[in-house]
Amino acid sequence: MAGREEGKEAEIERLPMDLLANIFVMLTSFTDLAQASSVCRKWKQAVKQSLGRRESLSFAGWQMDDDSIARLLHHAYGLKELDISRSRWGCQVTDDGLYKISLANCVSKLTSISLWGVTGITDSGVVQLMSKAISLQHLNIGGTFITDESLLAIAESCPRLKTIVLWSCRHVSENGLLVLVSKCRKLRSINVWGTRVPVDCFFALLAIRPALQIKPGGLLLNVQRVPMWPVI
Repeated sequence: MAGREEGKEAEIERLPMDLLANIFVMLTSFTDLAQASSVCRKWKQAVKQSLGRRESLSFAGWQMDDDSIARLLHHAYGLKELDISRSRWGCQVTDDGLYKISLANCVSKLTSISLWGVTGITDSGVVQLMSKAISLQHLNIGGTFITDESLLAIAESCPRLKTIVLWSCRHVSENGLLVLVSKCRKLRSINVWGTRVPVDCFFALLAIRPALQIKPGGLLLNVQRVPMWPVI
């Protein structure tokens, strides 16, 4: 029996590191990755390599803490899309987590970030993360308690931003939206459902950027029925 077990271990050891890494890239369960990483040193290294080959990671629905997410992202240097949306059983990220995430090398290459519904974060963590996300094109930060402070940081650090979801961000104001739309010249879509900004704000946003899509569609239709007013 011992000889057979040694033979099986030898077969596993013969798998090239590159092949192992390609196999682990296909695993979507972080539990499976953790178990694979604990098999042996070679597999642990292959798991790390597989993270470096991923272009997308989603922690939505997984019970992950600040340190776990930051540790995984440290190895995901080729990442372009990051989803930390909160679900019923999902991760609970805090400002400390966003700070640790901002230190990962991949952050400056991210083109898409979702923080939807992550209520444990504030402007402090968002500002830190956005200051490093210079390639960001798509941002979903709906369902959070951010204020204009976060919008100003996004406007300053994310010139390539194309779409942003501010669903139910009730603490942002007209001033923050105006700065965001003015400075993010590539912005083409903004979701402001559930915000508390006045209707006049939508007129001003379209005056700055006539092609801007304001969602939900009902708001856009209502705004398009009236002439655009100049921003004074």
